[in-house]
Amino acid sequence: MPNITGHTELVGLMAYPIRHSQSPTTHNLAYDKNGDDVIQLAFEVDNDSLEAAVESIRALKMLGSNISMPNKTVVHQYLDEVDDAARLCGAINTVVNTRDENGNVTGYLKGYNTDGMGYWQGIKEEGIDFKGMKLVLIGTGGAATAIAVRGALDGLGSIDIFNIKDKFYPRGEEIVNIINENTDCKAEMHDLADLDLLKEKMHAADIFCDATGVGMHPLEDLSNIPDGSFFKPDLIVTDTVYAPRETVMMKQARDAGVKQVYNGLSMMLFQALIAIELYTGKSTPVDYMKEQLGI
Repeated sequence: MPNITGHTELVGLMAYPIRHSQSPTTHNLAYDKNGDDVIQLAFEVDNDSLEAAVESIRALKMLGSNISMPNKTVVHQYLDEVDDAARLCGAINTVVNTRDENGNVTGYLKGYNTDGMGYWQGIKEEGIDFKGMKLVLIGTGGAATAIAVRGALDGLGSIDIFNIKDKFYPRGEEIVNIINENTDCKAEMHDLADLDLLKEKMHAADIFCDATGVGMHPLEDLSNIPDGSFFKPDLIVTDTVYAPRETVMMKQARDAGVKQVYNGLSMMLFQALIAIELYTGKSTPVDYMKEQLGI
């Protein structure tokens, strides 16, 4: 870990609750490896204290802050600028205190969403060029939204989103409209209960992603996929869950002969590394981070 000096610069992590987060471990490993006199600290900040906390980024000349729930969808109102993907997602997980030509922070705050960037960077790291590909995506939450929007902006051919018909289903319809109106990607929304359609779409797809919490505690014994017949061997299968490292869905895919099956660890890692590069301008050795974090 770096020594704290009078020159040490601060990156925040603002959410509530947040003391359980592994983000400071990841960030501080990277800053240390890159030789940066920077440290990340976690702060328990909710919606009531968020405006003051964001103002502290300016007042304390912080490099910025990661943002998690419940602040992702409301922090935009306190910023000076929001990038396209974050604006379309309606969620921000990274606030950057932009720098001038001399490298000094300016107090002009820009918001990003690195969740989608992290997912697709993980796909690219596996040597996969996803432009023009067909994605089947389960979920309409924050991770699903970020994955869909970023993928559409970066050249996916089509996205079929499935979700149960709960109170979050209309959010999926909103995502579909946003993608169709703002990108060249074709998106459609479907009821997850229509299993025949789900199987049909998965058999026609190039990439499948479950971006729900199914497979994670307390749902670790469950899968959104009924059985292995929904998979084909050349389908790229991904799960945003990283604990456990193999979900029931992932095991179903492997048992069905799928060769490329990935959990959410790479998304977690790359969304952090992208944020770190936004703060410092430096890229971090990926192999080193994977070794240190046991990925």
